[in-house]
Amino acid sequence: MPERTVTIASSVGLHARPASLFSQAASKTGAKVTLTTSAGKSVNAASILGVLSLGINHGDEVVVATDGDNAEAALDELAALLETDLDKD
Repeated sequence: MPERTVTIASSVGLHARPASLFSQAASKTGAKVTLTTSAGKSVNAASILGVLSLGINHGDEVVVATDGDNAEAALDELAALLETDLDKD
């Protein structure tokens, strides 16, 4: 399962709007996507409640892993989202 370590750029971390945008993008990939914190807690990235439960803050490092036909392309897209401040309009 390909994976990538990413630093969270959103100024409030993965809360509310950024978590929703990320979860929706993970769901649209059609692949199994997991999000893991530096503490080792993993959730299904397509679950907004799961993502919110991780309490990920600005500057935290997470590991995004995906499995499927377009795993690398999905990782590129999801990593780019996390590396963008999604709190800005």
